[in-house]
Formats: sequence, C-alpha cells, structure tokens
Amino acid sequence: MYQNIAIIGAGPMGLSLAYELLKKGNRVTIYEADSVIGGMSASFDFSGTRIERYYHFICAGDYPLFEILDELGIKDKLKWQKTKMGFYYNGKLNDWGNPIALLKFPGVGLVSKFRYGMHAFFSVKRKDWKSLDQKEATDWIKKWIGEPAYNIWWKNLFDLKFYDYAKSLSAAWIWTRIKRIGSSRYDLFNEKLGYLEGGSETLLEALRTRIDKMGGKICLNSRVRKIHIENNAVSGIEIGGEFFSHDAVACTVPVPYIHSMVPDLPKEIALKFEKLQNIAVVCIIVKLKKPVTENFWVNINDPRMDIPGIVEYTNLHPFKHHIVYVPFYLPGEHPKYQDSDEIFFGKVKKYLMTINSKIAEDDFLDIRASRYLYAQPICGPGYLNSLPPVPLPLNGLFAADTSYYYPEDRGISESIRFAKEMTKMILKDGQDAV
Repeated sequence: MYQNIAIIGAGPMGLSLAYELLKKGNRVTIYEADSVIGGMSASFDFSGTRIERYYHFICAGDYPLFEILDELGIKDKLKWQKTKMGFYYNGKLNDWGNPIALLKFPGVGLVSKFRYGMHAFFSVKRKDWKSLDQKEATDWIKKWIGEPAYNIWWKNLFDLKFYDYAKSLSAAWIWTRIKRIGSSRYDLFNEKLGYLEGGSETLLEALRTRIDKMGGKICLNSRVRKIHIENNAVSGIEIGGEFFSHDAVACTVPVPYIHSMVPDLPKEIALKFEKLQNIAVVCIIVKLKKPVTENFWVNINDPRMDIPGIVEYTNLHPFKHHIVYVPFYLPGEHPKYQDSDEIFFGKVKKYLMTINSKIAEDDFLDIRASRYLYAQPICGPGYLNSLPPVPLPLNGLFAADTSYYYPEDRGISESIRFAKEMTKMILKDGQDAV
C-alpha cells in the first residue's frame, strides 16, 4: 500500500479519486495549479450569479453521480427539468429532437428523415460499442442517413467543432453521445435533463468538505513542475523549486502536460502521449434580460455563424436572468484561438441578435470568456488502443484525463466512475509493490 499519494488536479476526477483513496485508508494530498477547485466545472461570480465556466448537465443514466450524491448526503439537490432542442437552419429556428419536428424539418426528403429516425432509434437501443470502435464516424452516419441529410444535420457540427479532425473520429465515441442524450428521453416527444441546485459547485464543495474531514489536503495555487523519479520509482513532486516527498503520484490534469512533468518517461510512452490530440475552446457566457429561445440547446447550420450551437442554460437551471453559453471549438494552434475576447464578444452579440431579432444591444447585461486549451480529446477509430496505460512503467506513477473515458465523452459522472477504476489500479499496484 502506498503511504503518501499525491494527486495532481482538483477537478471532479481528482477530487473523486482523493475521496475514494481516503475511504481505503490512504494518505492523500491534492495539488491544484488554479486558485479554485473544479477544473472545467469550476464556478465564478458572474455579476452576482454563481455560474460554471463551462456548462454541464445531468442525464438519466449518470448512475455514478447519483451514487456519490447519496453518499455525500446531497441527493436532494438533484433536480430534473423538461428540456427542448432547436435547430437554427439557414435563417430559421426549427423545433428539433422529436418525430414531429423531424417530419416538419425543411429541405430534407421523407426517406432521409425516416433513415435519420432509424439511426437515432437503433443507436439508443444499441448496447455494444466494440463493433463501432474501428469505424470512422462520418462514414458511419452517412451510411445510415445519406450524404444530403448528413450535410444538413451533422456536417456543420463536425466541421465547426473538430476542423481538420472532423473526418477522423470514432463512430463508437459519437454513438455514446447519441445514446446518452437519447436515453434521457422519457417518451418519443419529451426529454428531461438534470442539474444540481447551486450547480456543480454543490458537488465540488461537498467533496472538498468530506476530503477535509477524512484527513486529506487540498493545496491550491500549487502548480507541479516536475515529478521526481529515483531508481525507476516516484520519490516526490516539485512546486516552485520546493520538493515534496510522495511514494505515488496520480495525475488527472490533461495528459499533454505529462511529458514536461516527467522527462524520465520511457520514449515509447512519451511518444504515445505526444500523439494524443485535443480541441481547445473559447466559451463565451452571456447574461441577458430576455431569452433567446425556449430551448436548452440549439444546433446551428448557418453560413453566417462559425459556431455549432448555443446552450441556453436558464432553460435547464432557472436563474433570475437568462444565461447563454456560446462555445467556439477550434484547434489550439488555430489563428482564431488567439483572437481577443472582444472579437468573440462581437460575434456572439451579432449571432444571438440574428437568431432572435427581438434582442437588442441593451439586453446584454454582462459577457465573459473562458478558455481551455485541452477541452475535447480527439477520439479516432481504435482510440482505446492508442492510450498509454494508466499505471505507467515507473513505480507509483499513474496518469489519466478525460481521454480515458472513451468511448464515453467528458462528464462529471464519467469522472466519478473513472476515479473508482483508477483507485482499484492504484491499490492493486501498491499491493504488488510491497
């Protein structure tokens, strides 16, 4: 058993991992570079409203989340809301997400609509993903619904979220996204999604409190610069030139940071990490006097807009004012990622006023930007086999980020689930090392 474990990163996975290890009697310290816990689920004060930097929602199948809410005594904070989808196509907002909306959608033939419906239905009913693992997603979708329908309903979403990677994504990974949302429908015409009163911060603070009570430590503003290795085993970490002794380290921050922290990684493992790709995000959050639409999310296919959609969070989680997330996904090396916040603000205002012509400049109460360089893993065909092992070939060293949820997508429930899996790996490795 490892005597003194360091966890790098205080996002949902890092906090959940600390909680699980403390339950097993381990000594745990979390080191977080930021001034707050939460990672991509951290909240901030948005001119009087506590809100998350990036939107989150809860689906009916998020069982690991439900379990930990019960353990922490906050399951009563989970609320469910009937939500709707829209699709803004060539200047018109259309209903979306149910059979009637599908039949009414303009510009697509009846046969294509039938094929689309069958694809969605069988994707939700499907249980095995292994046969989709080696398939490319766009080819898989086109085979089901045809290229004309793909060009209207899917192409813009792929192109404006994944750019050059749009045609190199795993069908298994796309399938899990369809299934997760589809499984949250309680009938053909209605879906429901969940949220926590107080947002994800409710869960994060409950975990922080429990970790404190169990004897764990959380060190903020503590960026780990190096993981020290001696005789092929972890000896500790370095922060600001100061050494802290640990016999095991579990890294939960984006894996592209691993190579700089562990220059002693075996070459073949380092190469695997270097090959993993991510998409960055510039997420604009808007506070408005009035709603844009009545939908929680709206997919967009309009040549005037370089976004795949918007998320009108107030239509899931009620607030006094209307909160809208507008994510711009793009490669971190793309020139647009370097654009100023003001450029993105101007686009967002223009886009929202285009979608709803009743919105005027003075309806915008506040607007902020959050950026994350490693926001979305690029999961290509056969992705699982491309990942380095979680227990790395240096005794006491473990690493995983949201890439390892494959074929599942990023999500707090998946962070909790994987933290439990990682705990088992650490405990087994610790026993083998004795």
